[in-house]
Amino acid sequence: MSKKFSLLALGVAAAVIAAVAGHAGTARSATASVTPLPSSSCGPVVYKGSGSPDFIVASDLPLQGAIRKQTVQVSRAEIWALANAGWKAGSYKIGYQSCDDSTAQTGGWDTAKCATNAHLYANNRSVIGVLGTFNSGCAKIEIPVLNRDGLAMVSPANTSPGITTTGPGATPGEPNKYYPTGVRNYARVVANDQFQGPADAMFTKSLGVKKVYVLNDKQTYGYGVALTYKNAAIKLGLKVTGFQGWDAKASSYEALATQIKKTGAQAVFLGGIVCNNGAKLMQDIKSVDPSIKLQMPDGFSDPNANGAVGNGAYISVAGQPPTKLTGAGATFVKSFGKQIGTTPNPYAAYGAEAMDVMLGAVAKGGGQRSTTSKSLFGLTVTNGILGNFTINSQGDTSGTSITIYKQAGKALIPVTTLVPPASLVK
Repeated sequence: MSKKFSLLALGVAAAVIAAVAGHAGTARSATASVTPLPSSSCGPVVYKGSGSPDFIVASDLPLQGAIRKQTVQVSRAEIWALANAGWKAGSYKIGYQSCDDSTAQTGGWDTAKCATNAHLYANNRSVIGVLGTFNSGCAKIEIPVLNRDGLAMVSPANTSPGITTTGPGATPGEPNKYYPTGVRNYARVVANDQFQGPADAMFTKSLGVKKVYVLNDKQTYGYGVALTYKNAAIKLGLKVTGFQGWDAKASSYEALATQIKKTGAQAVFLGGIVCNNGAKLMQDIKSVDPSIKLQMPDGFSDPNANGAVGNGAYISVAGQPPTKLTGAGATFVKSFGKQIGTTPNPYAAYGAEAMDVMLGAVAKGGGQRSTTSKSLFGLTVTNGILGNFTINSQGDTSGTSITIYKQAGKALIPVTTLVPPASLVK
């Protein structure tokens, strides 16, 4: 690796995080009562309340690679929510650090970085909670580390079922293997893929498609959502003409695209994340069969990363569209949208809600990690940014609606919102 590239790899995250902090206002020198997480992974402590913070809430997102614009917006939404709460959780003053779980080399989340970050959070007693991760595979690395210290974690984006529950999309040993203490410390404000996959299959059928080919990127999230999609598609009477993984490092997918076309598939479902060479995969599929319909889950919810080839593709994201949110949600869209100069990405609202949920747990937790984690479960949110919902004893939200969007340039246009019936979920 050249010195120039090495410096770039080390500097990208710092520059991104500094931009986030800068947008939120000048960060105070707020280290009198907290120990900041190191700059090797995290930006400076952001705090604009009175005095100095009592605790830090750390955000763990991939801030490099194809989805950087999306994840930076999520981080900014988390800061918005903390500022909206007056930089406090009950009587506790809260600072914020944005941490990066990606590397320039991988262009996305990195297993070693996820492990390193998790140990940094667990060993720093100033950290009272973690917002993250974005990628389910990274969560499965971090949760057990945090669990041993009783450190609360709230994700705005993880959808792999096995993190919290058994059933479709989960593998043997899940979810208990992520909780070595036997006590849960993780919750999410986004519906898991036992709902997203079936909703995608419902939409495929509504398009009049009879045959569909299902791909996955061979990662935890991608395989899980592809599997739940396939199972639901079969129940709905669709013919699944193929189910296989794609090589994220391949230079061409023309052979795979030709294979898909030969099956007579009218649509292809790409279970995975765009960071795994998703744009190239879409390009080759469309070049071989321009008429085929592309359909993807929320791993492709950043139009900037998808590029022009994503135009016309259907993409699912949990929850209502930002423009359909009411009450506190509508306030967020208007205020945060003005701050960033555009309609927020759907996941921005999840980032803000994750912060609100964490602040609620910290307020009830009495300044202790274990009681903060315990406060996540059975939590009821009324008129939250995402509306009304509860978090059950497993850490899953009761909000299970899924919105299908159509990409148009750099925008996602809502098409329909679906709630899969129980017959398709299990």
